[in-house]
Amino acid sequence: MASSLAVDLALPKKEKYEVLGPQMKALFEGEENLIANMANCSAVLKEVFGFLWCGFYLVEGEQLVLGPFQGPIACTRLFKGKGVCAAAWEKNETVIVADVDAFPGHVACSSSSRSEIVLPVRNKKGEVIAVLDVDSDQLNDFDQIDEHGLEAIIKYL
Repeated sequence: MASSLAVDLALPKKEKYEVLGPQMKALFEGEENLIANMANCSAVLKEVFGFLWCGFYLVEGEQLVLGPFQGPIACTRLFKGKGVCAAAWEKNETVIVADVDAFPGHVACSSSSRSEIVLPVRNKKGEVIAVLDVDSDQLNDFDQIDEHGLEAIIKYL
């Protein structure tokens, strides 16, 4: 188990993801508890990228329930059909939103959030068991680099 990660915070984001991926894999190896790994994942992503909010919502029946996160207080429960997290869950695909105020049905857990990326977390059967939700206080802050980098990290969960 790793006690610290080595990532030069001055690197461009693509390189940060490239350096971080193998370290996250090593961090998760040997730990089977999903909540523990999600907690460390949230902490690392917040620390390395300085996201406004970074965390997980776990699928519980017809709802998403707040899991491990870093950042301001969050909505505790999200419902199907409402918001970016629900869209990623229902579509089973990554959703990138450049301006959350322009997203129909956006659930505003923090008024500071301006853009968002949400990725489905799947079990070995391909079923969505959670979503990784990352918010920024900047408009249009997420792109394909984030999508590929975050997908590479959460596959190790």
